Amino acid sequence: MVRGASVNAFLLLPTPVFTAIALVAVVVVIALVAWALQLLQAATDRREFSLMLAGCMVCSAAVGLATVMVLTFTSPVRLEARGLTSPDGEPAGVSLDAIVLPWDDSLTPRLGNS
Repeated sequence: MVRGASVNAFLLLPTPVFTAIALVAVVVVIALVAWALQLLQAATDRREFSLMLAGCMVCSAAVGLATVMVLTFTSPVRLEARGLTSPDGEPAGVSLDAIVLPWDDSLTPRLGNS
């Protein structure tokens, strides 16, 4: 299944459970952003710099959580555990063998010029 790594139970959760976890994480991120906006509004109303810093910290925590959530839920290891990646025999990516660069023909020996 997964090469060179122990299988994490999180990777093989059923799709409805995985979707529920993802939706809870999205709700938490939205709640953090709403709280950060409330803190920033209170900082503007009261003219307190400490509330502005707290709002920025909560907002950065929301961004960090969203980043980790996207990386976790779309990781190649999860796709491989689900069987959604290409077979091992086929390399992924683009082959550069068919690309001819302008300076490549200067390296080949020319038969007519001796």
